[in-house]
Amino acid sequence: MPDNRTHREVKSPRITARFLADYMPASETAKRTIIRNCKYQPIAPVVQHKHAKVTVSHFFSSGGDLANVTARADQLRKMMADDDFSRLTLDSNADYLARFASVYPEIALPEAERLPPGKDVSIVLHDVKVNIELLFRLRRTTKTNETRIGAGMVRYAKNRLLNPEIGAWQASLLYGYLRLAGIDPGESPERKLCLTIDAFAGKSYAAPGDAVSRFKNMQAACASIAERWDNVKPPDGAIF
Repeated sequence: MPDNRTHREVKSPRITARFLADYMPASETAKRTIIRNCKYQPIAPVVQHKHAKVTVSHFFSSGGDLANVTARADQLRKMMADDDFSRLTLDSNADYLARFASVYPEIALPEAERLPPGKDVSIVLHDVKVNIELLFRLRRTTKTNETRIGAGMVRYAKNRLLNPEIGAWQASLLYGYLRLAGIDPGESPERKLCLTIDAFAGKSYAAPGDAVSRFKNMQAACASIAERWDNVKPPDGAIF
């Protein structure tokens, strides 16, 4: 019997940092769509940028050689693909890397040591699991010998600039996460080291001065998401 399912249902409330940042300034209609898409995920494959993210992550944490980024983009374009979707995925990743290499000189970054991201992390806010994909971490020592830490997330959408307000929300989530995480007592997160980078526009958004209050608003939003999760209806025509 053929499998004609179109979607899978996520039973427990879950959202990515990216979608939670999108959710915060969205209209009520857009918020419903975001939550519906988080709960009912299409089974059909969608283009992912895993190749590009690995390369960009390594670029940040290894000293930054743009020649390696462009070489990887060329390599992806020349790779053999088994089907049209695989070809699209490879070319999309190559486009990501080529664009990042071209705009990187415009990205304003703080002076700090760059470190590998470690494993992907998550945080639970009012029963909602929020997945956070870091591409690098940052650390600096102050003049008074105190350690400040941060991290970076990178977003890319071809031919589309990231809304600065969304960038601020996502950086605030990162700052809030680091404040709650079990870190060394001698370290503390710093707003200017908590970054959302737009890899298409070549812009960096640090956690703003009101990051703490923004994070509290995100916690409240997650409480609302958890309450409505069970009542979210699937998209029209969805088959499970």
